[in-house]
Amino acid sequence: MRLALVSRMFKLPTSLRTRGALPLPVLKRSVTTSCLRSLPRNGKKTFRSSSSPASSVFGGRSWLDNNDDNNSLRGCSVTVRAAASTDAPSSEGKSGETYEYQAEVNRLMDLIVNSLYSNKDVFLRELISNASDALDKVRFLSIKDPSALGSTDELKIEVKCDPDANTIVIQDSGIGMSKSELLESLGTIARSGTAKFMEAIKQSQDASAGDASLIGQFGVGFYSSFLVADKVRVQTKSKDDDTQWVWESAIGSVSYTVSEDAAEEKFERGTKITLFLKDDCKEYNDHMKIRDLIRQYSEFIGFPIQLWTTKSVTKQVVDDEATEKKKKELEEKGESTEDLEPVMKTDYETVWDWTLQNENKPLWLQSPREVEKEEYNGFFKTTFKEFMDPLAYNHFNVEGTYEFSGIVYIPGMAPFDMQEMQDARNIRLYVNKVFISDKFDESFMPRYLSFVKGVIDSKDLPLNVSREILQQSRVSRIMKKQLVKRTLDTLKEVKGREDKKEYNTFWEAFGKNIKLGVIEDQDNRENLSNLLLFMSSKSGDELTSLEDYVGRMKENQKAIYYIAAESKDIAESSPFVEDLLKRDMEILYLIEPIDEVCIANLAKYKDNDLIDVSKEDLVLDEESEEDKKSSEEVASDFKKVTDWMKEVLGEKVEKVVVSKRMTDSPCILVTSKGGWSANMEKLMKAQAMGDTRAMEYMRGKRILELNPKHEIILSLKAACDGSSTSKPSDSNASTMVSLMYETALLTSGFALENPKGFSERVFEMIRVATESTGTASADKESSTVTAEVVEDSEEGSDPWK
Repeated sequence: MRLALVSRMFKLPTSLRTRGALPLPVLKRSVTTSCLRSLPRNGKKTFRSSSSPASSVFGGRSWLDNNDDNNSLRGCSVTVRAAASTDAPSSEGKSGETYEYQAEVNRLMDLIVNSLYSNKDVFLRELISNASDALDKVRFLSIKDPSALGSTDELKIEVKCDPDANTIVIQDSGIGMSKSELLESLGTIARSGTAKFMEAIKQSQDASAGDASLIGQFGVGFYSSFLVADKVRVQTKSKDDDTQWVWESAIGSVSYTVSEDAAEEKFERGTKITLFLKDDCKEYNDHMKIRDLIRQYSEFIGFPIQLWTTKSVTKQVVDDEATEKKKKELEEKGESTEDLEPVMKTDYETVWDWTLQNENKPLWLQSPREVEKEEYNGFFKTTFKEFMDPLAYNHFNVEGTYEFSGIVYIPGMAPFDMQEMQDARNIRLYVNKVFISDKFDESFMPRYLSFVKGVIDSKDLPLNVSREILQQSRVSRIMKKQLVKRTLDTLKEVKGREDKKEYNTFWEAFGKNIKLGVIEDQDNRENLSNLLLFMSSKSGDELTSLEDYVGRMKENQKAIYYIAAESKDIAESSPFVEDLLKRDMEILYLIEPIDEVCIANLAKYKDNDLIDVSKEDLVLDEESEEDKKSSEEVASDFKKVTDWMKEVLGEKVEKVVVSKRMTDSPCILVTSKGGWSANMEKLMKAQAMGDTRAMEYMRGKRILELNPKHEIILSLKAACDGSSTSKPSDSNASTMVSLMYETALLTSGFALENPKGFSERVFEMIRVATESTGTASADKESSTVTAEVVEDSEEGSDPWK
């Protein structure tokens, strides 16, 4: 007899669902390709399902010819109408009727088996979860009625593989099923017995309902068996039914059989599921494979899971060699060996036995007061395969509209490969202690906290039917917010410890992640800014926080000053910091590529602006009216010089101005406030996928600032002032200006635009200097006369005598 698996969402009127004691095949094919092929090729036809119940079930048809003249199927329209339910109220006088959906069983089963689940491994998770629910149900019932347990009071799950028979057996001592429950639960697709059980508990308003921690909710988990099995047998016995029943079905079939179980093995209560594995799924009959799946998905199930597997046991055996040696020693001494006891040794034997697979307890469900530090550390090492203790952890339980609990860990060291950290699956999601997944992208943790490891468990998460995909919802957003908050609280606690080495260890490993968080997480930017560390002009070889910097600020200082460079040495020797260092003002040195972007996004810390000293219009003190007037006078005095230098440099600079910040250097090159600094420009050029158009747009306008007290600038001013054309008469003056500009490029952190031209000018200067030195030496030598001393000669030697 063809039987149907009837979904609640597809149910038909009661009169159509049963005939005798068994269901009728009510899930049928409505209109198929074969139906369309059978359409008469004679014009427009209307295909209408018969209104009679029998025709509705078995597909009766009636045809109405509208036009017999056209023999072509082209242009033919087909109208499909579903049969009205006989249970629907009369719709006489109304504009429409009410209908119920129908479905094709084999297609529906194919969707459940092959489309809901992407990973075959989850079949064991689903079946063990069902077994756990069955055990939880009988435990719950036994609270009020202890007789519900009968003589079988041990609640457990057993899993056994048989490679010879190519089967897997999952057996539990749970509540079991009667025949009617078997038909309802396994004969109706998407009918969750667990959901029905919980609904009954809620309706009874039982105060102890909160003790039932049940997992099932969709009613399709059982059918995941067909991911790996081509045939499934279910043997079950309910405490309320004297008969043990067996249910069998095969993959691809739209029917199943239910009968009394004739097997010799009888059990008082519970369910035994036997999976006859497919030929391409023989890997699952290996007990080691099953052990790994249990530990991955069901390690924290509340009932013991026993696996039939091998283990090593010790036994005492006779050590023949030692016994013989002892015997010879006695014989040499002339002693009797009749009462000699054999020497025993310990040996190991591999035996098959039931072994407990879920010894670990879900720490996150316990009260933090009850868990010791050693337990947290041990859980971290075993769960995440770490060998070092975590730097810190945070155990939390959130109660309210949504309830969830979890533990987050801060690792003691970073992975050797940073890409490994980005791709890591560090947050493990559980629902009612059943592992769901660890692939969530940024659903629970933002990218910058990818190094954080932890577990989280919730009953309120909206999952898809396969329990593999987390749906976007308010619950997940709340959980993510809590996880981030707990993590940042933990980092704040670590930073506040007396032993600063611990936070320095964390910063060395994950400091870049925190800086990335300042860039990406606007909501938590303020909290993250308190975790930042940088080098500074007053920190020596140590790092300093922004909070410590603010505590050391000068009385009238209203901003935090920083400079970005490739190293601390380059930053310290930069001409931009000369004036600040002489004023004993602290400067942050941003020496990592991400630092400048981080600070630029932060912009302000505790009402103090963060100012780049390499940008224009740097003001260290509030100027008085006298200072402003003095600055204007200096700018006016040097106007000829600045105008002439701008003319020489042309479009290379936006303008040439008199500076207020330098003490030693003759000139520096600053950038406009809205553009990139020299360091940022260098970083952006190094990007493999950089956009040249964006670079031209974002590159800061360059401004040449002159030191009015430097000898070179004063000599140029004198040359301009002494010329009638406001330009130096010396032809080398323009070359000097170009050389000053290119030197400023280098000292200010920019790249040379024309290295060849720069080198030629430097070599020319060296040549001129060398020639000047040689000419001066020759002139000096020619102008020096050496007096000759003539001694008196002996008599007779004088030729003039």
